[in-house]
Amino acid sequence: MEDALRAVAEGNPLADLIELRVDYLRNAELEKLLKAGERPLIVTNRRKAEGGRYRGDEKKRLAILRQAVDLGAAFVDVEIRTERSSLRELINNKNGTRMILSSHDFQRTRSGGELRKLLDRMMRQGADVAKIATFARSWDDNLKVLALIPYARKRGQAIVTFCMGEKGKMSRIFSPLMGAAWTYASLSRKQASAPGQLTVKEMREIWERLE
Repeated sequence: MEDALRAVAEGNPLADLIELRVDYLRNAELEKLLKAGERPLIVTNRRKAEGGRYRGDEKKRLAILRQAVDLGAAFVDVEIRTERSSLRELINNKNGTRMILSSHDFQRTRSGGELRKLLDRMMRQGADVAKIATFARSWDDNLKVLALIPYARKRGQAIVTFCMGEKGKMSRIFSPLMGAAWTYASLSRKQASAPGQLTVKEMREIWERLE
C-alpha cells in the first residue's frame, strides 16, 4: 500500500488518468487509494488469464470492482470474458462509474474482421470504453488495431486499443493521436505492467517531437 500511494502521488502531476492495478496488492485499501488520486482513477483487478496477478476466487475479485463502483471510481476495467451474469450485474449497477470492457491477447493479433466482431460484442454489452490489446508479431499487426479507432468512432464508441510487445510500441504512440481515448504508460521501466509499455517520460518526449 505504501508503494502504491507513493506511485499515485508521483503520477498525479504527470498523468491525465491513473490506473490502480489492485491485483498487484495483497490487501488493497481502495478508499485510501481513491482519495490519494488527484486525477480520474481506473480500478483494475486483472486476472492471471489476461496478464494480471490475481489468482484468487472470482467472486472476491469482482467484489473489489463493485466496491470501487460504490466508492465512486471514475472507471472500472473488467474483462469481456468475465462470466456473463456477473458482467451484466456490474454494468447494470455502475452508477456514475464508466465501465471499460477489456480484452488482452498476449499471443497474437487476430484478423481485422475478428477484432471488429470483438469490438461489436463489447458495444452490445454496454461498454463505456472498449479496450482491445493484442500482441504484435509483425509491424502489420499495428495497422489492424489502429484501424479499429475510426471504426469505433463512426459508431460513437470510445476505444482504447494498441499492440503489446516490442513491435507494438508504435501503436501505443499513435493510437491517441488517431482518436483513441487514451494510451498507457508506466512511471518507470521497472513498473511496466505489459510488454512494450513505454514510460511517461518516453511517451511525452516522442509526442513533443511529433508536434
